[in-house]
Amino acid sequence: MALNPNDIRALFEQYGNLAYSGEPVTQLEHALQSGALAEEEGAGDELVAAAFLHDLGHLLNLQGDTPTERGIDDLHQYFALPFLRPVFPVAVLEPIRLHVDAKRCLCAIDDAYFGQLSADSVRSLALQGGIFSRAEAEAFLQKPYAEDALRLRKWDDCAKEQGRATPDLNHYLGLVERVMRKHAAV
Repeated sequence: MALNPNDIRALFEQYGNLAYSGEPVTQLEHALQSGALAEEEGAGDELVAAAFLHDLGHLLNLQGDTPTERGIDDLHQYFALPFLRPVFPVAVLEPIRLHVDAKRCLCAIDDAYFGQLSADSVRSLALQGGIFSRAEAEAFLQKPYAEDALRLRKWDDCAKEQGRATPDLNHYLGLVERVMRKHAAV
């Protein structure tokens, strides 16, 4: 049976209230804020879906609260892909897959970016391979969907605001369902 929006709802209902590692928001609040920031910038449905779903791997590979403090990289960017791949286009999957490397790239190409990272993002950066070299950053920027991944990364970094008003889970599940239907029709 193929993945459907209710499977995603069930993950958020079961695990969405878990703390978003070292931040003042829950996993669900972070997802909703990421989606809202993408919508506010006028992103298309596929990129909004990617923003909303980008950290779903944390809910599929539970490592406890703030695994980076214990030296664990949960590889969340990869855990979501097998779950999502059967029903989403690459325009959703690739920004999710690339959003960790987008942080590594932004640290290499934007002198101010590293200083804006939260403590947990700094710890995870080290566990994820550290800042890209100039050559690695240039190679990353040539990849399809790199620009979308950079946009997603910036929303990810900002989606940690306690009490921020966003559309609700049903809003994003409706958008996800539209993207799934569109992809199934191709």
